[in-house]
Amino acid sequence: MSISSNSEDEAKGSDDDRPVVYDLDPRCPFDDVEEGAMYHATVNGVVEYGVFVDLSEEVSGLVHESNLQASYSTGDKLIVELETVREDGDLAFAERRPDDYRTVAVEFDDSVNGDDLAASVGESVSLEGEVVQVRQTGGPTIFQVRDGARIVPCAAFEQAGVRAYPDIDVEDLVTVRGRVEERDDAYQIEVESLEVLEGETADDVRERLASAKREAAEPHDVDPLVEWPALEPLLSDLEDVARRLREAVIEGRPIRMRHHADGDGICASVPLSIALENVIEDVHAGGDATRHLLKRLPSKAPYYEMEDVTRDLNHALESRERHGQKLPLLLMLDNGSTEEDTPAYRNLAHYDVPIVVVDHHHPDPEAVDDLVAEHVNPYLHGEDYRITTGMLCVELARMLDPSITEDLEHVPAVAGLSDRSEADAMAEYLDLAAEAGYDRQRLEEVGEALDYATHWLRYDAGEPFIRDVLNVDCEDLDRHAEIVDFLASRAERDVEEQLDAAMDHVEHESLENGAQLYRIDVENAARRFTYPAPGKTTGTIHDRKVEETGDPVITIGYGPDFAVLRSDGVRLDIPEMVEQLREEIPGGGVSGGGHLVVGSIKFVEGRREDVIDALVGKMAAAEIDEELHSSAAFADEV
Repeated sequence: MSISSNSEDEAKGSDDDRPVVYDLDPRCPFDDVEEGAMYHATVNGVVEYGVFVDLSEEVSGLVHESNLQASYSTGDKLIVELETVREDGDLAFAERRPDDYRTVAVEFDDSVNGDDLAASVGESVSLEGEVVQVRQTGGPTIFQVRDGARIVPCAAFEQAGVRAYPDIDVEDLVTVRGRVEERDDAYQIEVESLEVLEGETADDVRERLASAKREAAEPHDVDPLVEWPALEPLLSDLEDVARRLREAVIEGRPIRMRHHADGDGICASVPLSIALENVIEDVHAGGDATRHLLKRLPSKAPYYEMEDVTRDLNHALESRERHGQKLPLLLMLDNGSTEEDTPAYRNLAHYDVPIVVVDHHHPDPEAVDDLVAEHVNPYLHGEDYRITTGMLCVELARMLDPSITEDLEHVPAVAGLSDRSEADAMAEYLDLAAEAGYDRQRLEEVGEALDYATHWLRYDAGEPFIRDVLNVDCEDLDRHAEIVDFLASRAERDVEEQLDAAMDHVEHESLENGAQLYRIDVENAARRFTYPAPGKTTGTIHDRKVEETGDPVITIGYGPDFAVLRSDGVRLDIPEMVEQLREEIPGGGVSGGGHLVVGSIKFVEGRREDVIDALVGKMAAAEIDEELHSSAAFADEV
């Protein structure tokens, strides 16, 4: 019950000791009255034994003739005292005529927040908040209204397919009044009125919403899965990303997730997808919000291509036009740190599309950082690619939703083995996975299965199939085991068939620095358009030569306009080599990147011989480094 003094009787403040007569708002329920209190009433019926009176539309009762001081007709006003609430719920009143009194208005408080909807089904309520989306359906107009840390769908009907309240738009602060309804296990308000807030009321609501967003956006305080000093400096960066992602969800901003289509990229994106889905479900009262607000999109290239950004931007602008959505936040995982990403980023800079990057490839911070909102990368803290993106994103996912921790305990080990990480913490990650029921062989099979499935899915995210392969949010463990067995065995078979065809075409030479160089034309000496792709083919050949020789080994798999590079025991700064080649071979169209010892390069077909020759010359002058022996990661797919 909300009480305020009514000026018609000039209430004199808290020191006024005159008796109080309450004047109920017409919508006030029974809960707003109490025995012994006096109320303004209206006669709604006259009977032989008394009169019936209304205190509000919801509160009525009898004044027995023995408790009346005069005769009354329907519509007459009088003051009554609530004497008794009978066991059957009937109310008994007595007429009162105080000589001097003050009237206090009892306002009806129908305000709710998103958390109250389940308990308010069928009731008329009011909601104050910010419009974060306006979507016109074939029937009503759906206004998504954020009241704090929750977003409530409010359906307003003018006529089928016609925009209701056309003057109200995204970012307006409004009061919604209507009835709460449940539809398909979700809740919405059927709008009776929708008004824009102004002045001090709007300022108060704006301040409340900002405070609620700051509080709700705070990431959960979780301890890392393993104790690892190298990871510690990155945790505060991950917290900043978690905070920004939660803010995006609370603001009703879609999230478009781009990740490298390999094992580490999958191990980064799938846990984060599940965590974000849970956050979206917590924030949105509407049942289908996740489908509209989160997209996981694999990228074959190890950088953000113009083809991808054009598709993403076109989709975002169409969604804004057709569905009233805000422009999205772009989340880049296991790519996005290099100069090759910047043309796409500059394209997005024309629009309100914040970019967040979590990556472990060798970065170009001077080129990238002015274009992105957050950038997490181990190189920025003096570490390197051995801290994989999957390892980072498992911790990020737990900051968003700690409840999924048990489901993720094997994932960092899969990510590390998929990217051949020799990080100090791999032993701890393997132990953690063993406690979850995965030995090293099984983890490698899961990685192979992911690689195989991702190859055939191409640009498809593969939900929920990929989750079953990784055993994250998988409801059938037997199915997971059977799928991994099948895919891993198929991958092994296809790799062996590829190597049977390719190994006889591998060329060898010894370099001046003592490294053994192996080359293969993967375009003409290996099967095309099948598994494994050129990067995987090159990597597998490389691993076999490392095992056979025990020497420092470099392997180049090349095609008409690309080369995939792997090295073991040789310090190749591939990003730096790309920069040098770009300057040394004008018109070569050289681009690419990767880690210190693994990467890919693209160039124009007509300059392939010049690029490869210059590349080999740089490799021959590279430093032999035993610390890099057997630590190379799989090459990026081309």
